[in-house]
Amino acid sequence: MGLHTKKLKLNIITTIGLGILLTSCIFNNTEDSTTFLVPDQVLREHVSYFNRMNKEGVINYISNAESADWLAANVPLFEAPDSTLEQIYYFRWWTFRKHLKQTPAGFVLTEFIRPVGHDGHFNTISSALGHHLYEGRWLANSSYMDQYTIFWLVWEDYAEESYMHKYSQWTADAIYNRYLVNQDQGFVTALIKELDKDYLKWQREKQLPNGMYWQYDVRDAMEESISGSRTDKNARPTINSYMYGNAKAIANIAGMIGVDSLKAVYNQRADRLQRQVQENLWDPEEEFFKVLHPNGEFDDAREAIGFIPWYFGLPADSTAYGEAWRQLRNPEGFDAPMGLTTAERRHPEFRSSGVGTSEWDGAVWPFATTQTLKGLGRLLNNYENHPMNKEDFFRELKTYAKAHKKNGHPYIGEYHDEINGYWLHGDNPRSRYYNHSGFADLVIAGLVGLRPRADDTLQVNPLIPEEKWDWFALEDVHYHGHRLAIAWDRDGSKFGKGAGLRIWADEQLIHQADSLGPVTVPLPEK
Repeated sequence: MGLHTKKLKLNIITTIGLGILLTSCIFNNTEDSTTFLVPDQVLREHVSYFNRMNKEGVINYISNAESADWLAANVPLFEAPDSTLEQIYYFRWWTFRKHLKQTPAGFVLTEFIRPVGHDGHFNTISSALGHHLYEGRWLANSSYMDQYTIFWLVWEDYAEESYMHKYSQWTADAIYNRYLVNQDQGFVTALIKELDKDYLKWQREKQLPNGMYWQYDVRDAMEESISGSRTDKNARPTINSYMYGNAKAIANIAGMIGVDSLKAVYNQRADRLQRQVQENLWDPEEEFFKVLHPNGEFDDAREAIGFIPWYFGLPADSTAYGEAWRQLRNPEGFDAPMGLTTAERRHPEFRSSGVGTSEWDGAVWPFATTQTLKGLGRLLNNYENHPMNKEDFFRELKTYAKAHKKNGHPYIGEYHDEINGYWLHGDNPRSRYYNHSGFADLVIAGLVGLRPRADDTLQVNPLIPEEKWDWFALEDVHYHGHRLAIAWDRDGSKFGKGAGLRIWADEQLIHQADSLGPVTVPLPEK
């Protein structure tokens, strides 16, 4: 199919309801931010430092010189007494912006800052698409992620060669969870046929006779893992959890427009996968979700992918399943000085592939750290029967932030040593600014605790132990058509808005409390 035909198809879709023109130039949202907690200068000082760190090699849509203004117009402001965590929050937005690229197919995000041999159209790679959409859901200007979504679901589907299914995906889940922030019902419901079509394609490609899904570890973007293979059709917690999350998301989207038959079909698919993952991938002896080989035997390694089911709320809330999380605290499990390992440290094949190859046999991958912390956040918010607490999330997020360093400067690469934090492939220019994970979303939805939901009840549950910080603020968060600000100020001396926890919508105070605890409060009418 030629480019002209692809453009025609996109224009038809635009006409029937997406409401954006993919090839048009979208101007930045330059509306002035009214901040009363976090000075704009906080962001600008961080950006000024980042701009001075390295010579700018690759310039995509927003240059370093333009980055402060673009970020000020698009990302929530964050201020905290932990200088490292605050710095890395802004660093990750600064690097995210580097990957925004305008193309004939609309805006896209790249993964590697420079072209690589396994990339697709416009230097895109689909492996971290879910991370990109979760991170990008907090941008004030929705055009970028709208067009990026359509690039993968529509433009790619009509390209002569599609790269969408080169890697496992939780795309529908990410699209729905982005909707929970911006409430753009027209956008997500217009994609329902594309999402259904995409799900059915995964069924044809990867479904086993029993209804579960298989994947090569390299196509999970997790190559050379202990449990993995490039030839065996292993049932893995990754793709099965993704397909569960995608099914739940499609069911929810179908429900928005009253397509009850489609909603029922996808709820049934999700329920079936939930039962099968719990029955077939749970190793009761080692109390962990594991890879199941074609011979019916579990792999003998616990791997970080065993935490992924909680990312999507798949496991039942039982003490038995909750025991898996003890391995996160265990130095023989996944707890290492510089981060969460991708395989249990006690296993005889831990780090057996050798430093310098693309190994998922123990080295710390931010891709996996993001997934694990998302799962832990959901556990702490939605489950009762487990041994974890806020301190665990707080500690691991701080360690994750601390690992973002190379030669004394902020850095994000592919993966690093679990003991000394040395970034493997760190001297390869292609690995700099590697856009393969998330961080800002972990701060906003995890640490500060803004938990997006479909109704107009605001839910905030900070995962910050109350004794740890005397203050923090998150401001200018675009959510459900409002601009939110959330602040904790123990004695009221930092921000001058009163002591305790306070939440504003459009500068209207909607909640105040003395303690740093869970909040549910109605949003004001728009």
